[in-house]
Amino acid sequence: MLFYRAALPLSRRTLTFLSGLIRRHRRRIGSRWRRLNPGQQALLTLVHLRKGEPFTELAEGFAVGATTAWRYVRESVDLMAALADNVHAAVKRAARLAYTILDGTLIPIDRVADERPYYSGKHKQHGMNIQLLADPMGRLTWASPALPGAVHDVTAARKVGLIDAVTGAGVTTFADKGYQGAGGTIRTPFKRHRHRPWLSRGQRDVNRSHARIRAIGERAVAILKTWKLLTKLRCCPHRATALVQAILVLQLVEEDRYSG
Repeated sequence: MLFYRAALPLSRRTLTFLSGLIRRHRRRIGSRWRRLNPGQQALLTLVHLRKGEPFTELAEGFAVGATTAWRYVRESVDLMAALADNVHAAVKRAARLAYTILDGTLIPIDRVADERPYYSGKHKQHGMNIQLLADPMGRLTWASPALPGAVHDVTAARKVGLIDAVTGAGVTTFADKGYQGAGGTIRTPFKRHRHRPWLSRGQRDVNRSHARIRAIGERAVAILKTWKLLTKLRCCPHRATALVQAILVLQLVEEDRYSG
């Protein structure tokens, strides 16, 4: 096994936040001696989430067993996921903004035995559907619980209660054509269909303005995918929600936007 020095593109603030969370958890449960101290456990978790390194490589790098590395990461992820906003808290924060941008993305997964619910016809691969909210600057503000990839975007937004929440709060939300028919305060571009084969000049102008706004929201998807673990999940699909929620909290801490 060869070793080399490597850098992690995260700030000291994020490491301090997670290590403090782990330290308080250990004190609360009365945990005694462990192989790694809270700072090392936090660093191990961040390396796994940000760089996507498998547990066998983490174990070698931190001189622990692969099972221990898995247990440390799972514990840390669950602690952070518990801090993530639910949809109502997220929309309450979004109500302070001029508008929000809604988009969906697919987190690829390994094929599973019951694969049909996870196959996305749109992306032509198996995965989990995640709904994202971005602010007018394109910064990630909220990520939904994960749903099977076969679920359509507008259906996923309804299932997690996002459409009802933003409509109830009166938050103007821009979304793509995949959310046609969502209603409420969801704004989608004009779409051609058999009763409207051509769009008017005014409708095309509206679509161009809408596209410029929505393009900013694509940054939120790109930000989420900088956490390389989400390039392809090789764990149980049911762990996707906790992983995404934990990464959301870390991203907010990294940008100094986490308010607790």
